[in-house]
Amino acid sequence: MFDLSWIDMVILVLASFRLTHLIVFDEITSFLREPFIKITYVTDSSGQVVRDFQFKGGAVRQWIGKLLSCHWCVGIWIGVLIVALYMYVPAAYPILLILAIAGAAAVIETKLYM
Repeated sequence: MFDLSWIDMVILVLASFRLTHLIVFDEITSFLREPFIKITYVTDSSGQVVRDFQFKGGAVRQWIGKLLSCHWCVGIWIGVLIVALYMYVPAAYPILLILAIAGAAAVIETKLYM
């Protein structure tokens, strides 16, 4: 077992949030999603703009597309990655810290513009 301080826990949570959002939503990583998903934005009957997914290819590509379109699903795997980096790759800590700072900034920005 390992000893995890509260500040490290906050850093891991925020890093996980930011990396998950980066993979699932951000334009800069759309090249990761493009082989598996076509995303369009449509207006539903209530006037809300929603993301519409069309999954590409066969069963495996569609499965990966469904995974990449789900922040809950990606979040689980990112959580595993973040904890593994924290535990086994101490040199990754500055990267986790940068992701955490970006995650905190994203949360603050979201709250300011709501």
